[in-house]
Amino acid sequence: MRDLNLPTYSFKIKSEEGQDYIFDPFRRKYVRLTPEEWVRQNFAAYLVDEKAYPSSRIVMEKSLSYNKMVKRCDILTFDRTGHPLLLVECKAPGVKLRPEVFDQIAVYNMVFRVAYLVVTNGLKHYCCKVDFDSRDIHFLTDIPMYTDIDR
Repeated sequence: MRDLNLPTYSFKIKSEEGQDYIFDPFRRKYVRLTPEEWVRQNFAAYLVDEKAYPSSRIVMEKSLSYNKMVKRCDILTFDRTGHPLLLVECKAPGVKLRPEVFDQIAVYNMVFRVAYLVVTNGLKHYCCKVDFDSRDIHFLTDIPMYTDIDR
């Protein structure tokens, strides 16, 4: 898989019938290794190892329902009281982070109402803080540490 703009992590990868699979410690199973999954696994490891997000408070591919459609967000983290805290939308490294990607995570956030949103393709990462009272979005220069945003 392609190098990303993230620290290097080691993963359990296996091949079956010509298809590669990566072990997802959050879902506790092997999942098909696609370019997007590579970004998802690396970014989740980054949150745990570099930003001190407890792995027990991270959910991968959380289902949500919006306008009678079932969707799945890539990574959702929770605070110590169980409220959604940070939402991450992952794209494959070859996917440009266009406004449509930000629209997608904004729709997901209508359901979860988190204060922090991240969009990444593994090469570029954008993080913003949502102020629901003023309806403003403030782009941040870095992904926040868990201890800085946990309620």
